[in-house]
Amino acid sequence: MDTAERDLLEETLRKTMTGAAGPRLDAALADLGWPEMLAEEPGVAIPLVFRLLGETGAHACVLNDVLLHSAGLPPGGAPALPYAGGGWVEWSRGEVSHGSALDPELPLRQVPVGTSAPVAAGRGALGWWLLGTGRAMLALARRHVLDREQFGRPLASFQALRHRLAETYTALEGAEATLVAARDDTGALLAKAAAGRAALTAARHCQQALGGVGFTAEHELHRHVRRALVLDGLLGSSRELTREAGALLLREGRAPHLVDL
Repeated sequence: MDTAERDLLEETLRKTMTGAAGPRLDAALADLGWPEMLAEEPGVAIPLVFRLLGETGAHACVLNDVLLHSAGLPPGGAPALPYAGGGWVEWSRGEVSHGSALDPELPLRQVPVGTSAPVAAGRGALGWWLLGTGRAMLALARRHVLDREQFGRPLASFQALRHRLAETYTALEGAEATLVAARDDTGALLAKAAAGRAALTAARHCQQALGGVGFTAEHELHRHVRRALVLDGLLGSSRELTREAGALLLREGRAPHLVDL
């Protein structure tokens, strides 16, 4: 896939995700060839689709597809997913009946203890989703501080806000670099942890930049904040994965080689 084809695909996916979510988006992605892209070009399809899910605020059950594909299982199922704190959830296929406690839009439901399965591909996919979510929050905060004034000055001129948004941007850029460099299970673990931490940093700093309006139901920010909290918990939270990475270093007695410089 050359650059022009990829740009056209990104534009098409963004338009599709802006107007649909849930089962409607699942059907639209299938029509656009998501199963074939996942099978033939996962290195292009996964980062693009999941990042755009985050940026647009849409949702689909594509995480199930990635996990089933990586395990060599037939499509169409809904595997049990480990969740932060030792719980297990299932991303149901179909309309939302009750949703999760944090994000009512997501069709997540608690299930009994599941079976261990390869999660590296799923962690990478969630990392891209968290990155897109963080970027969406940063874009909202940036637009707000550029448009609003306080004490006769643009909010963007206040150094404290500039520092918060600069820290958010740096965290997101670092997470993206980690996601691009991830090549194995350890890389995926670190990438998911970095992306989760970056998204939570974005939620914290962008909420401060937006002030009270960011808490209101009328503003988009709260949807992205809830989404970041839920996605961070799936397949291991950033805090749990950081501890897991530390335990791995202690066990191995050396740092794994992740990137060729």
